[in-house]
Amino acid sequence: MNKENSQLIKERVQVYIDGFNLYFGMLEAGYDHCKWLNLNLLAKNLLKPNQELVCVKYFTSRVSDNPDKQKRQTTYIEALESEGVHILYGQYQRNTIECKRCGNIWASYNEKMTDVNIATQLLIGAYQDLYDMAMLISGDSDLVPPIRHVHALFPLKRVFVAFPPKRHNQSVALAAKGSLTIGRKKLVESQFSETVIKRDGFILKKPADWQ
Repeated sequence: MNKENSQLIKERVQVYIDGFNLYFGMLEAGYDHCKWLNLNLLAKNLLKPNQELVCVKYFTSRVSDNPDKQKRQTTYIEALESEGVHILYGQYQRNTIECKRCGNIWASYNEKMTDVNIATQLLIGAYQDLYDMAMLISGDSDLVPPIRHVHALFPLKRVFVAFPPKRHNQSVALAAKGSLTIGRKKLVESQFSETVIKRDGFILKKPADWQ
């Protein structure tokens, strides 16, 4: 293969997004105004000219403790699906917390299985040769083992990490073959329009609480 042809072949990139890690990172950074985030556009805005986007996978769980949150999440997921983003679900698990001092009991909700689902998809994608580079948007240190396994089992592939705001993790950065932190500018540039038209013609509107 001559040099000219090698330059025409772009690095295939699949993007794996830890939804809750990204969401709470943005909130902690004070980027509440960036919730209406077009993840397909964000992925493209993070690529280099010699790369091409193959697929975006978004890992989340359906919230179940608040009807208003459920409605906003459904609207957002439908907007993502209109852009071809693949949604993979974990579990939104209800736990109970008891105050040992006063005896009061209240509900606590935790998102489960996202790290396992991401790890599985990273390895499946490498095994099926679906990417040359996996871009992981997360700062979860539980993902260090699958990152290392991809590099050990598939030496020609690499996992690159794009950390959400306030989610940089040194152990993840060391395991990855390259990393960056997503800044406010990229988030602002990657927003949906106020309205999104689904493939069936239905119009989705940006949630009022996200204005």
